[in-house]
Amino acid sequence: MDRMLKGQLCTVRHLLNTDLNTFIALNNDLPSRGPWFSAHFKSPETVRKEFLQNGFVTDDSELFVIEDLAHNIVGVITHFKTRTPTSREIGYRLFDPKLAGRGYTTEALRLLCDHLFRVYTWHRLEVLAAPDNTASLRVAEKCGFRSEGTLRSAFFVNGRYQDVKILSLLRPEWNGL
Repeated sequence: MDRMLKGQLCTVRHLLNTDLNTFIALNNDLPSRGPWFSAHFKSPETVRKEFLQNGFVTDDSELFVIEDLAHNIVGVITHFKTRTPTSREIGYRLFDPKLAGRGYTTEALRLLCDHLFRVYTWHRLEVLAAPDNTASLRVAEKCGFRSEGTLRSAFFVNGRYQDVKILSLLRPEWNGL
């Protein structure tokens, strides 16, 4: 089932077969990954094979693209299984750093949180981000996520262990009703 979440600035939707070449190029663009995302990525063949198997939608994870009003893919947002059966972790990435500050990621996160709390019974949503990734932390905070602390050396990115901040949004704190 294809899901489409429409906002004022962007649409959050499942990846389509016609998006695949563009998505692979954007996702595998090393300069846009910056210091927060691993330089390791899947080959185009592996990505195509996985997409054909499940469209990047399984019980464990669901991937959406963030599309601007002109139908350009500007980012990606996903939710996936975490440590407990009552929570989900959300990850997001804007592909072009020049688009930062325009509200795409914040709106996409709001849309996805509303969707997850309306459709599922999860009690807790989490965002994990590097302590220095102030833009990502700010996006989560603007959407009502609260900082809980730092997980020491929890991520291994680009050859070194890195701390990660954990933020959460609980169902009773959510304003989507």
